[in-house]
Amino acid sequence: MGKGKTKDVARDDAGRSTAEIEADIAAARTRLADTLDELAVRVHPTTVAAQVRAKAQASVEQRLGRLYVGASRGVEQLKAQFTDEQGKPRVERIVPAALVGGGVLLLVASARKRKKD
Repeated sequence: MGKGKTKDVARDDAGRSTAEIEADIAAARTRLADTLDELAVRVHPTTVAAQVRAKAQASVEQRLGRLYVGASRGVEQLKAQFTDEQGKPRVERIVPAALVGGGVLLLVASARKRKKD
């Protein structure tokens, strides 16, 4: 090579120099290492257990919430049967219900007493 001429740099088909190719490879290795680290965290038993625990807890909380709403509706419907629009007790409904309930309790107590004898 004579004076004033630059040294030829090896280039690939895309026109990248060797240094550019090496930099691309190094960047790809870094990305791959980061991805592998992330995958290792995702599949670690502690992480998996925490995810399962969180899903189970969310499921239980959702079911308890539905149960609470259903029970609240039931209580409100039952309350509506024994109170009027102003919230005053309906004696004409409470007395018969109390008598039926008391009768059922007496029957249960009587049946238990018979079993013991």
